[in-house]
Amino acid sequence: MRNLERIKLLKDYCVKEPQNPFNFYALALEYRESEKVEAANLFDYVVSNFPNYLPVYFPAAQFFSENDDFPKAKNLFEAGIELAQSLQDEKAKKELSNAYQNFLFETDLD
Repeated sequence: MRNLERIKLLKDYCVKEPQNPFNFYALALEYRESEKVEAANLFDYVVSNFPNYLPVYFPAAQFFSENDDFPKAKNLFEAGIELAQSLQDEKAKKELSNAYQNFLFETDLD
């Protein structure tokens, strides 16, 4: 399935199933390279409207870091780590923590 077909399909899913965070998350992933503003808006939408949707935190933080929004990336890493801890998801917590440490090292943020 080509990217444009996936985007159309995901947009339809967002309309049909607006309470399913995966649809918005997947659409953000599709837009990461081609429509950065739309991807940012969708990541923000998922985090704001579905704050307990743990899968969004790592790619959103990575996206904002790659696009030089370091404060937002830092906040997303920290929120994701906190959520993973509260959900007792040790694997996600470890992955987010490792990525966060790399992010801090690469950006000289503390």
